[in-house]
Amino acid sequence: MSTAARGRLSLAEIAPYVQPPPCPGFPMKGISMRLSQLAATLLTASLAFAPIHALAQENADPVVATVAGVEILASELALAEGDLDPQFDQLPAEQRRVAALAAVIDIKTLARKAEAAKLDETEDFKRLMAFQRDRALHNALFKARVVDPVTEEDVRARYDKEVAATKPEEELNARHILVESEEEAKAIIAQLDEGKDFAELAKEKSTGPSAAQGGDLGYFTKGRMVPEFEAAAFALEKGVYAKEPVKTQFGWHVIKLEDRRDAAPPAFEDVAPQFRQLVMRERYRDLISEAREEYEIEVLDEQLKAGYEAISQQQ
Repeated sequence: MSTAARGRLSLAEIAPYVQPPPCPGFPMKGISMRLSQLAATLLTASLAFAPIHALAQENADPVVATVAGVEILASELALAEGDLDPQFDQLPAEQRRVAALAAVIDIKTLARKAEAAKLDETEDFKRLMAFQRDRALHNALFKARVVDPVTEEDVRARYDKEVAATKPEEELNARHILVESEEEAKAIIAQLDEGKDFAELAKEKSTGPSAAQGGDLGYFTKGRMVPEFEAAAFALEKGVYAKEPVKTQFGWHVIKLEDRRDAAPPAFEDVAPQFRQLVMRERYRDLISEAREEYEIEVLDEQLKAGYEAISQQQ
């Protein structure tokens, strides 16, 4: 769905006035997957989640410009600024105001020409206005029933529930010594059998980037290492080194398992925004279910009916 379709002021309306900066480029798998699914749902339902920009009621609402004698108030400018495309969030405040003003002026000048052409009297325009009214009411209820009531305690409780329901993922701390040939790797294992210190041998023999740290790779979970290395490391007992070298595309590895433990969940502060979205999505789903139960819905087009029922069952 395009930005314009969501009701935001698009680049096409603003680009002549401002050059926006480029857009900037849950370690627990279960939560990560659900959050990825949430992101996809939010994207495909962006109309439903279009933000509502509330304005504080001020005593003074100065006129900032006029178009054909029609005033543009500061409150209108604030509305337009709130509806700028999200990438404009990175602009300085004054540039955002200028961009919003330019867009409002262009909108109002073209609106006057449209009125002169009596486009506001067409059936297409009236249908559009009816749809825009329904959408605005939808968004107002979404804000009042879903967005505004969400508290920090709600988000924390949802995070705690997800963490409690997710099986902790095991992570390992391992060292390795990387060499070019199987013969070199077997010679190192022989030295380890004689009692040589693994970390010292890694510093001396390893060609890998972790050599200076005694081959220490830190903690890692499944899926972080190449398959051959991962299989060998997860098969080891704590404190034991592999008796056979492991071949990967990087060379030959001698592996020692230092520790295994349950990975800690991500800190609440790091994932609070995602969980706030999750809470809002769940409450929005409940609100939609309530409304659909309250009002009779009849889809007359058989093809659309089948598709709508399929989507409804997924929600």
